[in-house]
Amino acid sequence: MSGPSEGGPDFAEAGGAEGAELRAAAAAGESRAADEPDWLYFEPDKPAHLLNPVVLAYIGDAVFELMIRQRLVAMTNHKPHHLHREATGWVSAKAQRRILERWEPLLTEEEADIVRRGRNAKSGAPPKNADVADYRQATALECLVGYLYYERRGERLRELFDYVIRLGGPGHDGTK
Repeated sequence: MSGPSEGGPDFAEAGGAEGAELRAAAAAGESRAADEPDWLYFEPDKPAHLLNPVVLAYIGDAVFELMIRQRLVAMTNHKPHHLHREATGWVSAKAQRRILERWEPLLTEEEADIVRRGRNAKSGAPPKNADVADYRQATALECLVGYLYYERRGERLRELFDYVIRLGGPGHDGTK
């Protein structure tokens, strides 16, 4: 799973001018497309910023998984074993920690605050196969994804995903 996705923004280094422009556009809410379809079937009973971070992570986990699966199906190899293996390389706590590390320089102050809330949330014991630090970072990523989803900022989610895809995936050296 390497190589850029088609149609996404072209990013400079995270700290570069384009990264700053991306953060500014996101802070201004410009990444929320006016013509974006209403993709929420059921609205939460309160605004996203008031939801418990664990609840945001709960929905964020599902949205993240769906986005990864859509990306994989858009590729050429549709063998079930290949799809599962590739998805696992993106949705593990360690992979999500790496993705969040890549996103952090691009985040707005608002998004960074949501990440902090997610990282500090008491979400229970991590799975046996996950490091506690990785699990907390993965929860933080899922919290941000859930928040952006409930805020209807699908374009912003796509920008962040495209950025990681352009870098070659969640691995630091192009590996998953």
